[in-house]
Amino acid sequence: MYGQISTLAFVGIEARPVEVQVRISGGRHVFAIVGLPDKAVAESRERVRNALHAVGLGLPFKHITVNLAPADLPKEGSHFDLPIALALMAATGAVAPDALDGYAAIGELALDGSIRAVPGALPAAVGANALGKGLICPEGCGAEAAWAAEDMAVLAPPHLLSLVNHFTGRQTLARPEPNLTRSALPLPDLKDVKGQETAKRALEIAAAGGHNLLMVGPPGSGKSMLAARLPSILPPLEPQEMLEVSMVMSLAGELAGGRIASNRPFRAPHHSASMAALVGGGSRPRPGEVSLAHLGVLFLDELPEFQPNVLDALRQPLETGETVIARANHRIAYPSRFQLVAAMNPCKCGGSLGQACKRGPRCAADYQARLSGPFLDRIDLQIEVGQVSAADLVLPAPTEGSAEVGLRVARARGVQRARFAALGTAATRMRTNADCAGQLLEQIAMPDEAGLSLLREASATLGLSARGFHRTLKVARTIADLDGADGVGRIHIAEALSYRGEAMRQQQAA
Repeated sequence: MYGQISTLAFVGIEARPVEVQVRISGGRHVFAIVGLPDKAVAESRERVRNALHAVGLGLPFKHITVNLAPADLPKEGSHFDLPIALALMAATGAVAPDALDGYAAIGELALDGSIRAVPGALPAAVGANALGKGLICPEGCGAEAAWAAEDMAVLAPPHLLSLVNHFTGRQTLARPEPNLTRSALPLPDLKDVKGQETAKRALEIAAAGGHNLLMVGPPGSGKSMLAARLPSILPPLEPQEMLEVSMVMSLAGELAGGRIASNRPFRAPHHSASMAALVGGGSRPRPGEVSLAHLGVLFLDELPEFQPNVLDALRQPLETGETVIARANHRIAYPSRFQLVAAMNPCKCGGSLGQACKRGPRCAADYQARLSGPFLDRIDLQIEVGQVSAADLVLPAPTEGSAEVGLRVARARGVQRARFAALGTAATRMRTNADCAGQLLEQIAMPDEAGLSLLREASATLGLSARGFHRTLKVARTIADLDGADGVGRIHIAEALSYRGEAMRQQQAA
């Protein structure tokens, strides 16, 4: 007796096809699962056995072999329960084998036969659709899986018995509907921030060009408040971006109620986060905070309090836009094109920049030394956030808020999209000026003669690296886009250089 059905194994956000093959033959009673299963898959034996017994389908007292092919691909997770059970049912004749041909299946089984939700339903549905198959998934994942394609067959039974009745014609399972509910929580508004006009300007530039931002200032100066308002001025996710963000969140089990992500992510991990928590990995690799912030914002408060090796692990994702986790037997890549916003105090004591520290100049130097030069070189905008005075706090709320700033940001990003579209296929995947590099950057951001002269002088004086030179050009291009200028001029280069953080480092060194 033989039965089989397709399922999927997750490698990063990619869902790779796996065939679940079951052979029931004579001989000593054995229930073996082969094909590089992990502990959760090996334990499927007992869950499947009890779930089938709960619906009145006992397993024959024979030799049962379950093969998960290809055999050299590691299989992890409890979502193999349902396909193993269905392949067994096909082998024993409880379900017609032809009924399963057009489907892949994922789901965890409870001992009473109910089907529990599992992470990764959206990537699994996308993978099944690419194979030309429908998807059988738990009822709790149906709304999520329905987003993969409008014409894709999706079955989302609550119980194994419901699925048996559907295939035998006793009942019909309707296709689940995508959850169209959007988050009703309002985003924090920039109108709440009084004073800090320089910081607001830097926040607008960072949003318009997708640039990384570091804010340095004493406690209570509003750094965290400013960072929390960055999502309110970012443009909404486009449909393709929604799918990218939702697939990562689905793997992490964070798509509540099957709602596809409609807002840009804002992740703010605590400074005690481990490397695996921040960049992903672990014994069973999962996406970290940098991947969950894909196409959104990663906010690191109290930046020097993070472990130096953890911060240095961000250097590759910041440069390439993806996180690669290498293991002896496989390699996993997660998308990680996030916008880094960080905040820190000038020194361990938390005093204001330029003021004498009670522990002496060495306090600020030691605190700054926890951040490596190559890491800081990847941050485009480094600004000082001064203490807000009482006179600022009693002023009326600003007339300009997130809506007004967001319009300017959207206009600047529209200019960038049109520019990249006009440049041809080489720039089609670029979304913002921060993504641009190489010859394309020189083509779109090379300043006029006066600006180029200033940039040469500043590079020699400040000792800018090649990366620092190019990141200054990117910021200057964004400033020009906000100003509505076709070319990059001296004034744009001067403002971009003012955000390189050299003045702060000189004050701390003094």
